[in-house]
Amino acid sequence: MFSSSTLRSPAITLSPFPLRPLRSPSSLPLARSSFSSSQFSRINLKPRRDLVGDWVANNDGIVRSLPIYVGGLSLIAVLLNRVFSGIAFVTDASSSQSRADILALSLAVINLLSGFVWLSIRPKSVATVIPCGAECMRMNTGIGHLAVRELQWVWDSISSSTCCRSLVVVYGGVCLLQIGAAAVSENDNTVAMAVDVHDLLKGSLCKNVMSSGKQSYLANLSLYPGRSELSFFPSNTQSVILQPLGDRGIIIIGGDTIRGFNNIDQAWISLLAEKLDARLSNS
Repeated sequence: MFSSSTLRSPAITLSPFPLRPLRSPSSLPLARSSFSSSQFSRINLKPRRDLVGDWVANNDGIVRSLPIYVGGLSLIAVLLNRVFSGIAFVTDASSSQSRADILALSLAVINLLSGFVWLSIRPKSVATVIPCGAECMRMNTGIGHLAVRELQWVWDSISSSTCCRSLVVVYGGVCLLQIGAAAVSENDNTVAMAVDVHDLLKGSLCKNVMSSGKQSYLANLSLYPGRSELSFFPSNTQSVILQPLGDRGIIIIGGDTIRGFNNIDQAWISLLAEKLDARLSNS
């Protein structure tokens, strides 16, 4: 059983994992290939580029305004056709020219309206926020040295590769790690708020995740009423991932960007949780 005492320190210096020396390319054996040099030269290893998609992405304003230009030019063309053809501007239902002009004017107006709609509706840019709170580093002292290194490695990996700015690891009913940005304590604005494990595990968010054994992704935390259960995170935390840690714990990750974790990040975090669970279960 893990000890409930915690150690608060600004950082933990850990020695890196020992790495096996890499062999030089010249010493590696060359694999025989059945491809001839002429066959290999015909293989195109360059990724295909979508030239049209790249141009549209780089000229978003021009593309959105294009229906307005097309509709305006169409209106002018219809009017000039009426002027130079000598046909009166009075609409005559029996005239095929009048019917064609009415159809052309209708299509031109539709183009104009479409252009105005495209210009008025733009995707909202998602900005990265700076977490408001205190920096925190709490590591449980009742775990082994290898588990400490594993927890530190998980934090370094996730924080450097994703939008993660806060991390909490609870295992066996004990908070093993609280690191990154945290909400400030009610009694002292310079001290980070500690995680109340009892209230956390009693809340609906953690209950649902641990009972189902599936990851829960809150892409926009402000839209979820259950955010009050994560009061130890900064108030402006944008997104949260709740990842079950086997059947005995949970990892809670706070991000600084709305929808900041993509599908690859979520799958990768699930694999990290399996690796961490295997380490902690043997500690």
